[in-house]
Amino acid sequence: MTATTEQRANELRAARSPFVLAVVVRAERPTSAKPGDRAIIRGDGTIEGFVGGSCAESTVRIQSLRQLASGESTLLRITPGGDATRPPGFVSDSPGLVVADNTCLSGGTIDVFLEVVMPAPLVQVYGDTPIARALVAVGGAAGYEVRLAAGPTTVPTDALAVVVASHGHDEIGVLTSAVSAGVPYVALVASPKRGAAVLAEAGVPAGRVKTPAGLDLGARTPGDVAVSILAEVVAARTAAMAETVPPPRAPQPVVIGAPSYAESVNKGPLLAVDPVCGMEVLVEPGALSFENAGRTWYFCAAGCRTAFAADPARWGG
Repeated sequence: MTATTEQRANELRAARSPFVLAVVVRAERPTSAKPGDRAIIRGDGTIEGFVGGSCAESTVRIQSLRQLASGESTLLRITPGGDATRPPGFVSDSPGLVVADNTCLSGGTIDVFLEVVMPAPLVQVYGDTPIARALVAVGGAAGYEVRLAAGPTTVPTDALAVVVASHGHDEIGVLTSAVSAGVPYVALVASPKRGAAVLAEAGVPAGRVKTPAGLDLGARTPGDVAVSILAEVVAARTAAMAETVPPPRAPQPVVIGAPSYAESVNKGPLLAVDPVCGMEVLVEPGALSFENAGRTWYFCAAGCRTAFAADPARWGG
């Protein structure tokens, strides 16, 4: 990974922003891409880096958005095209392989591994106590990002869980903030009696905060309590995934003569078909386009746009 790409990937991880790391793993000449070339594709389709010319890049961007929506990595094979029996983004019989026929390629085939990088589920823990520290260790081992805050701090907007284990310090403010932020799982480490008193004073909706925190496993040690809390966090995550559509959204079905970007901006990424070469292209600001007969046509490269503009009727315009 180049220093620039590596730095950018680390920045996106720190910002908890999902992205795809695209790496060229195989190239058959003639191609402009070489094994080891790589790029980062974000959820809005923007790309940083190099994985081939404009036509190959467009295919990588579109497939990366599909993989981000599914949350699964894949190997993308981009070929010179010519197989009319295969739909765009054809999923081959080989698991984990997507084949794209790209009629704009001058030749050669490239294989690009699309690694989906999603932020780990975030658990915010408040309190510098043995249970809080145990939850950081247990949650981290289970693949969660667990942040420990010894004092009051802003509740992260994308937190899956907020656990207050401060034993009486600044509990009400954190609990009310977490509930207001819509955090799926909010819990208070306390005895049943003290927990009920804290929730009554906080005035949070009934059943919105779990206290005592954790499943009733008969836990006694800080480690056991942490495991019981993490079990509830796992259940909350499963429920949240079942109720929500994971961003970013996959590109919408291909349309010919696409609506303008302004008309599609609130519907997720939209695809159009280049009427000259048949490639899928993203509808986005700055995309090559041409207005004709009240419709907007989008193109993968300047050559296709020039050909269409010279004789729109030839290409169905």
